[in-house]
Amino acid sequence: MNQRVVKLRKVLDKHNLDALLAYSPYNRRYLSYFTGTAGYVVITKQDAVFITDFRYVEQAKQQCQGFSIVNHEGKVFETVAEVLKKNQAVNVGFEQNHVTYGEYQTLVEKLAGFTLTPTSNLVEELRMFKDEEELQLIRHAAKIADDAFAHLLTWIKPGMTEIEVKNELEFTMRKLGASGASFDTIVASGLRSALPHGVASKKVIEKGDMITIDFGAIYEGYISDVTRTFAIGEPGEELRKIYEIVRQAQLAGVEQIRAGMTGKEADAICRTIIDEAGYGEYFGHSTGHAIGLEVHEGPGLSFRSEVELQPGMVVTVEPGIYVPGVGGVRIEDDIVITKDGNEIIVHSPKELIVLD
Repeated sequence: MNQRVVKLRKVLDKHNLDALLAYSPYNRRYLSYFTGTAGYVVITKQDAVFITDFRYVEQAKQQCQGFSIVNHEGKVFETVAEVLKKNQAVNVGFEQNHVTYGEYQTLVEKLAGFTLTPTSNLVEELRMFKDEEELQLIRHAAKIADDAFAHLLTWIKPGMTEIEVKNELEFTMRKLGASGASFDTIVASGLRSALPHGVASKKVIEKGDMITIDFGAIYEGYISDVTRTFAIGEPGEELRKIYEIVRQAQLAGVEQIRAGMTGKEADAICRTIIDEAGYGEYFGHSTGHAIGLEVHEGPGLSFRSEVELQPGMVVTVEPGIYVPGVGGVRIEDDIVITKDGNEIIVHSPKELIVLD
């Protein structure tokens, strides 16, 4: 029995839906375990159906736990309609956040006999709670990132460009078993470290540069998200001060964030320390966000979030300070919310590393 489908059916009952047509490729993978690139998931009260074309039928039979597999033979929505009719579905939900206007027009035309109801985040809310299988994959993705960063510290030298550093890090993660990087790796050195999302450039790394690297590994579909800041040569007194403020804020976050706390309360733990140190205006992003199949999932750890953290959620804790004309620092771990607190699954050192 596919427990993810069982949980979704309870959600459908709550919303008085007879069926859900899942459009998001991440939701498709979550519900069906299918890793290919083409297919539609239809969940009804009686059946779970995976509709695809001849290229993926055999793969779907192997991967889609508890699903009936249907080859649409070039008539996707006619096949969807047949499945819905067979299951006597009338009120059909579709994922409004993942459907273009053109796709919506097609749904209206091809599924004219059904009531189409826009839904938002029905599957995403289930995905907030990771099962043990998911947690193991995220832990492994975090270990790959840790091991790749350890290698990078032995390899990086002044005179290299940020792009060279990015490529070495991503290549190493692949050698360690990752299928790719979680996102476009950030390597921001020197004054560019004041750019929170300073994607790697042609800038040459120089002695005295503070370097912020934000990266992660994809392992069997699940991601890690890690940031470390270090220096090559002496970074100077102000950047050392900034580093220590960020480190203390981040340590407080991972020590105190726990179940029952709202995202807003979690954000305040780190933000208060940075505010009180006089750098509040230079911390412009949220303290963190959830991760899983995607690098940004709910809930968020921000001053706007009233979502309560609960066991099974995996979130980042990543305060930072970015001072234009000086530089910046961010330190980020991934943590699993538990009933007793949290489990830190990133283990790269957080003391300031100064490489010769």
